[in-house]
Amino acid sequence: MDHDNVVVIVGAGLAGAKAAETLRAEGFAGRVVLVGAEPDRPYDRPPLSKGYLLGETGRDAVFLHDEQWYAGNRIELVLGRRVTRLDRAAHLVELEDGERIGYTKLLLATGSSPRRLRVPGHDLDGVHYLRRLRHADALHAELGAGGRVVVVGAGWIGLETAAAARTMGCEVTVVEPAPTPLHGPLGPELGRFFADVHRAHGVDFRLGTGVAELRGASRVSTVVTADGTVIPADVVIVGVGARPETELAAAARLTVDDGVLVDASLRTGDPDVFAAGDIARAYHPFYRGLIRVEHWATALKQGPAAARAILGHEVSYDELPYFFSDQYDLGMEFAGWFPPGGYDRLVVRGDLAARAFQAFWLAGGRVVAGLHVNQWDEGIDPVKDLIRSGRTVDPEHLADPAAPLATPA
Repeated sequence: MDHDNVVVIVGAGLAGAKAAETLRAEGFAGRVVLVGAEPDRPYDRPPLSKGYLLGETGRDAVFLHDEQWYAGNRIELVLGRRVTRLDRAAHLVELEDGERIGYTKLLLATGSSPRRLRVPGHDLDGVHYLRRLRHADALHAELGAGGRVVVVGAGWIGLETAAAARTMGCEVTVVEPAPTPLHGPLGPELGRFFADVHRAHGVDFRLGTGVAELRGASRVSTVVTADGTVIPADVVIVGVGARPETELAAAARLTVDDGVLVDASLRTGDPDVFAAGDIARAYHPFYRGLIRVEHWATALKQGPAAARAILGHEVSYDELPYFFSDQYDLGMEFAGWFPPGGYDRLVVRGDLAARAFQAFWLAGGRVVAGLHVNQWDEGIDPVKDLIRSGRTVDPEHLADPAAPLATPA
């Protein structure tokens, strides 16, 4: 690709910024235009529910590059302006103010947005979502005042914000329709473990029920659950999932089905349009099917992979899904993937009570996913090796901390 070529990246999050970085690192000499709807330059999102929310991580530390880096690498950073139209025939994007930017190749990295709680009172003051830097700033200010916090949803964001709120001295109640926290991604056994961790820190769980209504004059004061329980609340944090921002792709008649469909090189049905990060439902060679993973590591790795594919390199993205979480003094890493109900056995290796163990999800005798909690000497790599090996394992050997993990067959 020569200097006359233009790569436009729609979405100035982690995937988009890493794609721009990779284009320059790989020697691309053309224009690189990185367009973001947020006013802030690209930043890392995991600290928003962890160190940054707690005030332990400074604002400058969350940004991926300093301000001078973009100009120094000839990356045109267009911030605070949303792309409203993609014209594939004319090879251009149109911004909300009417400006049009032509492209040779286009990368869609528009990410995801929080799912909204659609109940009476959902628009009261004091109801928070956590996705952007300004959301974390507003929430940190409220949590710093103490008070009663109700977290709606016991997924990863819900539990991490619950931990932050308790650490900051708030009284915390978590409302979750499932029978355990993290019931979908981890199943009931590990869900109960995480519930116990939070209860030990004083968190109250209301499980098996959802939120029916939020009440208050102009600001939220109570949460009413579906079973009629009334919970006082000074702050409500909603963490009920996220949805991929696929509207632009759908309007341009790209194939969208729980994300923008792309092949293993992250290319859409249009040879000049690629997608990466939260919005990409990509063909995964290892799993031999389409999967979409809303995690930091996916954006971190798919952005550069898409950039290399844009440059004409052979790309087959087959990184195993990975994520991490920090809650109180507990740190964990997870690798692998399985569809809902896609495992038949859970094997635990180590001591749950001591909060130092590994867990493995098995399907047909093979490890399909695994995690470790506070086992940093070994880390997550042995889990990834087991998954990739595809070999049948002996569950008793796998559960024995004295047995070598590398040879559990």
